[in-house]
Amino acid sequence: MINDVVNEAKQRMTKTIEALRNELKGVRTGRANTNLLDGIMVDYYGASSALNQVANVAVQDARTLTVTPWEKTMIEPIEKAIMASNLGLNPISAGMVIRIPLPPLTEERRKEMVKMVGQIAENSKISIRNIRRDANSQLKAMESAKEITEDDLRGGEKQVQEVTDKFVTQVDEVVAEKEHELMDI
Repeated sequence: MINDVVNEAKQRMTKTIEALRNELKGVRTGRANTNLLDGIMVDYYGASSALNQVANVAVQDARTLTVTPWEKTMIEPIEKAIMASNLGLNPISAGMVIRIPLPPLTEERRKEMVKMVGQIAENSKISIRNIRRDANSQLKAMESAKEITEDDLRGGEKQVQEVTDKFVTQVDEVVAEKEHELMDI
């Protein structure tokens, strides 16, 4: 029973790490990356749709992304959505293709992005701690229902804490890697 609680906590914490990695993909580094535009939503005939659902997004070169809408009428809404995102990008349309040049990151902007990455990391750590709290609550409920002994409860809480520490360390490693990527010129 205790192992079930610990394993469920591990699975949930693993999903938190995956979510962190996905969120960090959208944080811009010095190179062009299609993941940069993943969070952008476009007004598509009155419905909000993801950019990659209404256009093809590709990397033209190290500092340029291209967006090719599937319909000519979507060029203007896509440009507006890209400008409205707080990514600091200025799309340039050329016929049926929208080019997005990525300006080099200034030192100030890099430091800003490192702070933003730190905030994202803190949110992930909070999620992991909430999972720990839930697991400990399950263990306490099992102990009060006389399903496990008090010694089993203490051992289970220790296992949950060890798993929590391991995943918090993983968050720190992922963030350190991203910060290094951001500060690398």
